[in-house]
Amino acid sequence: MIETALGLNGAFTAPHRIATKVGADVLEAGGSAIEAMVAAAAAIAVVYPHMNSIGGDGFWLIRRKGQAPVAISACGQAAGLATPEWYAAQGHASAIPARGALAALTVPGTVGGWGAALAQRPGGTGMALADLLAPAIHLAKTGIAVTRNQSDTTAEKIDGLRDVPGFAPIYLANGQAPATGSKLLQTALGQTLGAIAENGIDSYYRGDIAATHAQYLQDMGSPLRLGDFHAYQAQVQKPLEIATSLGTLYNMGPPTQGMSSLAILGVFDRLNIDTPEGFAHIHGLIEATKQAFILRNAELGDPANMRKPAQDWLDDATLDQMAANIDMARALPWPHQAKAGDTIWMGAADKDGTVVSFIQSVFWEFGSGLTCPDTGVVFQNRGAGFSMAPGPNQLAPGRRPFHTLNPALAVLNDGRVLSYGTMGGEGQPQTQAAVFSRYAQFGTPLQQAITAPRWLLGKTWGDDTTSLKIEENADAALINALRAAGHQVELTPAFSSLMGHAGAVLAHPDGHFEAATDPRSDGMAYAL
Repeated sequence: MIETALGLNGAFTAPHRIATKVGADVLEAGGSAIEAMVAAAAAIAVVYPHMNSIGGDGFWLIRRKGQAPVAISACGQAAGLATPEWYAAQGHASAIPARGALAALTVPGTVGGWGAALAQRPGGTGMALADLLAPAIHLAKTGIAVTRNQSDTTAEKIDGLRDVPGFAPIYLANGQAPATGSKLLQTALGQTLGAIAENGIDSYYRGDIAATHAQYLQDMGSPLRLGDFHAYQAQVQKPLEIATSLGTLYNMGPPTQGMSSLAILGVFDRLNIDTPEGFAHIHGLIEATKQAFILRNAELGDPANMRKPAQDWLDDATLDQMAANIDMARALPWPHQAKAGDTIWMGAADKDGTVVSFIQSVFWEFGSGLTCPDTGVVFQNRGAGFSMAPGPNQLAPGRRPFHTLNPALAVLNDGRVLSYGTMGGEGQPQTQAAVFSRYAQFGTPLQQAITAPRWLLGKTWGDDTTSLKIEENADAALINALRAAGHQVELTPAFSSLMGHAGAVLAHPDGHFEAATDPRSDGMAYAL
């Protein structure tokens, strides 16, 4: 059984053990949690390429000791050419394709987020970018061992990816998914990371890399142009927050679904449930999820086009009404529009009290699949999440699409600071609610809160059903009670990746740290 990692000088967790090692090495060398996260973000883009890429987006929550948390939205905007009319002219009037060049319509934002995060260091000083990127460059050029998760995922999704330009030469072996443990070289990606290390973050958007990407994307049929890269800037924001009986909870604002994650926990806090793991706990969280998703699907999109600011949807009156809508004996019937997505989440804390919650993604597995042969960059398909219909998430130039991504952070009443999150698209808010409620409300040890059986309402990882999926090692009496209440329960194997790859890092006010990882992932938790 995995035990919670304990330490006195910081902690790091990631869904791939090498990313954890890279982050922990930075902490051990005296680097900050921010620097450790940048190094790990670059490394995990190399070792977990099906889940994230420097061709994707990223989001940060950073809390420095004694200061209010800061959010960084590294989410790229839609191309200036990207309109419903432009797509209709390409033969796609009703929906944006999920793979290929037409799916690559938003600027990759995550690299800019690395720069914005490093600017949050005290005085802007610290470790050199070249030193932080060196491990990732080495891994890309010398090769990595393909994980079982990458091998299995590639095999599952190969029909939609094998013919996308640039994908097969790097990520397939003789036209098939690479075997677990086989060597994957990403030489061009290593050279690109090396160029960023030498020329700076800005070179990705306004230098030779940007020019190469813009020309390739245009040649392949994407609406992205060089001016779109030039116009991109990561945004430093105030995070969303709610006050609960346990402490203050923080998450990302739109276009992420952070509003949903906070709403679930705000509603659940009002249900006054005092027993863990029983029907009331799990049913209460599931029904709170439904209320939050109803609100999300109706109102969430680019913040400039929402009816009112996301923080206003988290006021007491709204949360009170959502809680009042819940029947604690019966399940609300549940068809709804599910949101897919694949992602990585990582957490870090350093000896100076800085805590980071970070998430990086390409949306679907391998994103659009479109891979630039000169740079080795796989471009995200986040723009496929835009709607062609009028509303807050309608496609338009410069808009940012709905994101499932949402890193979470909580400052508990006794001073503990918890950084937590997961990959898993639709499941992200649900897993966050499971981990937080187990640990913070019911006192479950941190690692056990992640390891324990989980559930998923709706769709993720390409599954089209909207049933309530529960791992088969959950308590049989609980499963029966949920079915009796009207939930459409579907059992999944224990420790299924369907439930996401969660993690958590905890900073205690007395100066010690905890870190936990998910046995469902290829990850590791480490405390110094």
